[in-house]
Amino acid sequence: MLSEVTVLFRRLCTWAMIGALALIPILIAVVVRVSSDGSASGRGPAFLNSITENGLFVSLTALTVAIPLFLPLTIGVVAGDTIAGEANLGTLRYLLVAPAGRIRLLLVKYAGAALFCFVATLTVVITGAIIGALLFPVGPVTLLSGDTVGVGGYFGRLLLLALYVTVSLMGLSAIGLFISTLTTIPVGAMAATAALAAVAQILGALPQLEWLHPWLFTNYWLGFADFLRQPIVWSSFIDNAVLQAGYIAVFGTLAYGRFSTKDILS
Repeated sequence: MLSEVTVLFRRLCTWAMIGALALIPILIAVVVRVSSDGSASGRGPAFLNSITENGLFVSLTALTVAIPLFLPLTIGVVAGDTIAGEANLGTLRYLLVAPAGRIRLLLVKYAGAALFCFVATLTVVITGAIIGALLFPVGPVTLLSGDTVGVGGYFGRLLLLALYVTVSLMGLSAIGLFISTLTTIPVGAMAATAALAAVAQILGALPQLEWLHPWLFTNYWLGFADFLRQPIVWSSFIDNAVLQAGYIAVFGTLAYGRFSTKDILS
């Protein structure tokens, strides 16, 4: 596991994606700061205008912007590369020489992708908090329920937001792992994983398919707002965790079924 994490975070592309994610809150904060002359007052989401009053809202805004596209895209790259990347480099058969075999390799690869989910989400949250504190006033935060919490309490909720989003991306990571076992072309697996995330969100936006929405792995992606209430509402988190666990079980089983019978030629 340690060697997989070391390899993952030694890659230039990994740090390039983390850097790109860090730019999201920075760009949001800078644009709001530069245009905070009031000319755009009343336009855009309410929490976007709240950034000028409290810089800690940058993290929340950045997460909301990153979840539909940027986070799934980076997760698709990492998860799609798990097995297909090794096959493409010709190193897969050497990894399978270890006595533990294929199931251990799948678990280690998935654990690496899951860790990246957390690091990627935490990058957006922490960068947003730092740039928000540098460019705007920081103070007690008014929650969606109308209650006010101190800066320390809000930072605790930001960590919960990062945990929620990480859990939300676990199902997509499992899908990417499965797709990665189907091909030796990592770019194809990456694109397919990211495309499925986009398709699921489109389906989730169609009221005609309301019966399907509870089964989509993207259904609870924006439910983290419940952590901004007093008291915290845990129902969305629990439902989301159960849904993601189902996707992990199904696509993890499919990945093992495919990988355990696959001829490794490279």
